[in-house]
Amino acid sequence: MNFYDFNLVGTGLRALSTGALWWPGEALLCVSDLHLGKSERMARRSGQSLPPYETRDTLTRLASDLTTTSARTVVCLGDSFDDLTAAQSLPEEERLWITRLQAGRRWIWIEGNHDPGPIDLGGEHLGQLRLGPLTFRHIATRGASGEVSGHYHPKVHLQTRGRMITRPAFLHDATRLILPAYGTFTGGLASHAEPLASLMAPQALAILTGPVPTCVPMPR
Repeated sequence: MNFYDFNLVGTGLRALSTGALWWPGEALLCVSDLHLGKSERMARRSGQSLPPYETRDTLTRLASDLTTTSARTVVCLGDSFDDLTAAQSLPEEERLWITRLQAGRRWIWIEGNHDPGPIDLGGEHLGQLRLGPLTFRHIATRGASGEVSGHYHPKVHLQTRGRMITRPAFLHDATRLILPAYGTFTGGLASHAEPLASLMAPQALAILTGPVPTCVPMPR
């Protein structure tokens, strides 16, 4: 398991190479913006056909992270489904897969802007979760402390060795953390764009996902 250790308001956390967050002290795995069912939603709304494998790919990576960490608690940080109809339209095989992943764990669905209502897929459904010094919610709020959120799908653009690279990234400063999107078919917002640039403190860092998570000053 490749990871980068860091601290948020006195809490030791690990940014995993996959874009998941691991809290060893609570045996808690947090993922954001799975957007399960996105290909179905796009076909339904626009007629645009995408390969219908994104849910399986996302669940495969999630299953691997759960096996590696032996997480006892899972927090899905909102926009777990691309919309409520997409959640209801999941094939039975994928619904059963989620049920198997939930078995023996506390599983919490945080409400997002894409999936604002309860989902009939087991687990708890909360607007936000307060656990110790941390508050898990979908969208960052100004002035918060100990906040873990998602929503913006942050990405970092860096010039290295004469070429530009783009990576999904965790953004963190002394008081907040914003997770990258975990889902396979998700876009992203550059770290230098608003509102990320103003949400994050001047000394904010970016932890790039990839084979070896790497921490750099957040590009602005």
